[in-house]
Amino acid sequence: MAGEPPSRLADAVTLDLDGTLVHTAPDLADAVRATLAELGRPPVDDAAVVGWIGDGVERLVKRALTGERSAEPEPALFARAYPRFVEHYARGVSRRSRPYPGVREGLAALRDAGVPLACVTSKATVFTDALLRDLELATFFVVVVAGDAVPRAKPDPLPLLHACSRLEVAPERALHVGDSENDARAARAAGLAFVAVRYGYGRPESLAADAWLDSLAELPALLGPATPRG
Repeated sequence: MAGEPPSRLADAVTLDLDGTLVHTAPDLADAVRATLAELGRPPVDDAAVVGWIGDGVERLVKRALTGERSAEPEPALFARAYPRFVEHYARGVSRRSRPYPGVREGLAALRDAGVPLACVTSKATVFTDALLRDLELATFFVVVVAGDAVPRAKPDPLPLLHACSRLEVAPERALHVGDSENDARAARAAGLAFVAVRYGYGRPESLAADAWLDSLAELPALLGPATPRG
């Protein structure tokens, strides 16, 4: 109808956690180093751990043990390392992790505009819930889909489709924000628009995104006004 304001770009937003909402690498790196020390292995620096983030803690531990992204460590070694990592990380999940600049402002503005939000991450529920609670981000999200909440993780579209179902929004009316190739592939496969952040742990220059953010505080303006109602 003539004179109606333009509709909002999306009716709901899903957001990645590590590298998008929160800089989690320092605590992950501390847990990796503590685990390697117990195994008598040399330490690694934060930069190495940053390159290993993005596919859940099991894969992170395997990368720490092998130094490669896709290699498999000796099963007995992984069986020793994994529970030690879990214990170390559980004790320090939010010790040094902090939201990126603009995250609180962006989430608050979206919430106040009536945009339902979901956090969709490959991180296990026990770590996700603790991190969001400790950093006082949990109240922004209507839905949280952690890595063990559904049978398949990103880049499979299932976590995003599950989030959309729980938000009661069609995938084509939702938008996903992330920092990695896994986020981009999952969004495309699920039918969501994809917005990439220029910071984080992925390689932003390689991502095919619909839009880019230097800060999450820019997202409300990108999203536009509310969809007119009836």
